[in-house]
Amino acid sequence: MASVLVLTGSPSAASRTAALAHHIGGELSLAGHDVSTLAIRTLPPQALLAADTGAPEIAAAVRAVIGVDALVVATPIYKAAYSGLLKAFLDLLPQAALAGKIVLPIATGGTIAHLLAIDYSLRPVLASLGARHVTAGRFVLDVHIDHTSGGPVLVDDAARECVTRTAAAFREAIELAADEDRRLVAAP
Repeated sequence: MASVLVLTGSPSAASRTAALAHHIGGELSLAGHDVSTLAIRTLPPQALLAADTGAPEIAAAVRAVIGVDALVVATPIYKAAYSGLLKAFLDLLPQAALAGKIVLPIATGGTIAHLLAIDYSLRPVLASLGARHVTAGRFVLDVHIDHTSGGPVLVDDAARECVTRTAAAFREAIELAADEDRRLVAAP
């Protein structure tokens, strides 16, 4: 199975975005993938903002991104764009950091007006970093996420079904890429 990094770009420790990302990571783990998580907010802020790729924690985070097969990129949407925290981290990555990777963008926000932020602000950045395939992303309204009770994360049935389908399509894209890679290796 594939190695998957769940990258969370929320500045908040108790975040709906992180809860949604962990929910998707759990589905991927249940499917047999090796899932790890990187909360960007835990990186040293001075090194992150100074783009100090030599700082040990920053260098380890960059290596973690480069070393996986697939990536879930989760962000809250603020003012129709992904978080500045995520932007600061993505700016540190080498130009081809996502080469060969399958990427799933997910976002949360307070209004449906932010629905297109994935396609208009995040997807182009992920593609510019060389992603092999950026799968269809998923935007989930904050009111559909319970990040505090310890119960089900997605409290809206329609949102839960949409997220499940999105995670399934991501898993399928990972499997298709692995099959394609095996065929290329086996070809004379």
